[in-house]
Amino acid sequence: MDGRVLVPWEQNRENAPAALTVEVYDGQGEPPADVLDDVVFYVVPYGRVQRVGLMRRMPRLRAVQLLTAGYEHVLADLPRGVRLYNGRGLHDASTAEHAVALILAAQRDLPRWAADQQKHVWNPHYTRSLADCRVLIVGYGSIGAAIEARLLPFEATVLRLARRARPASGVYGIEHLHQLLPDTDVVVVATPHTPETEGLIGGTELAALPDGALVVNVGRGPVVDTAALLAEKGRVRAALDVTDPEPLPPGHPLWGAPGVYLTPHVAGGAAAFYPRARRFVDEQLRRWAAGEPLANRISLDES
Repeated sequence: MDGRVLVPWEQNRENAPAALTVEVYDGQGEPPADVLDDVVFYVVPYGRVQRVGLMRRMPRLRAVQLLTAGYEHVLADLPRGVRLYNGRGLHDASTAEHAVALILAAQRDLPRWAADQQKHVWNPHYTRSLADCRVLIVGYGSIGAAIEARLLPFEATVLRLARRARPASGVYGIEHLHQLLPDTDVVVVATPHTPETEGLIGGTELAALPDGALVVNVGRGPVVDTAALLAEKGRVRAALDVTDPEPLPPGHPLWGAPGVYLTPHVAGGAAAFYPRARRFVDEQLRRWAAGEPLANRISLDES
């Protein structure tokens, strides 16, 4: 087929249909200019540096495949008319595992036990539990469903909330958020960052939660209002894999805030992600060579 495909892993080049001209670029260094001039399909490398700006240097570009579910970070560099596909589903298992791990760590006070171990202190006390908790998943999509599947065996009650209500599926609409919060023990935020979700969990929402409630954020940092969370002074606890700002700078108040546990935006990148992502890219290349529609197309307003 005419034009080159740029992929992040050697496995994808090895498994690609013979009709494709495939080059490997893992995001490190600079790809040759003559390669960029000929790229028609770009699979963006996964990691902290995704090199989305390279799209501006690909005059023949027709399609971009992300390995993240979120895509807002590429829109400024995406050339007009280029089709965009995301990695929806690839991070579900990893992110869901991490969300449940954060809940269990906070409920069973694991950071305290880890600190006591370092100090050689034996000081038992009884903790909260996950069993019998009411857990509200804010942003009930594929990741939210994966989180729910892992919570139910812990005998938690799971409530689902999304932008729009889906009564047949037991999903509340966002307009029910304030109604649900007063009886919620754990809020799990799994939404993307959009103008509508920025600050969604703010001062009013945190105040509506009962004392000792836990907010877990595995979505995007700005969905939870940092200043409002700090103002709670530990009344509402938090376990955050994403923060605002991010990365969290040294000396920021969140580092030492009471009742706040932090991980550095690692929920989606566990070992389960990589083989799934490589298989997904293989399948997208097969579809591309066959002239079939690719999976996970993002609908963009190109008016």
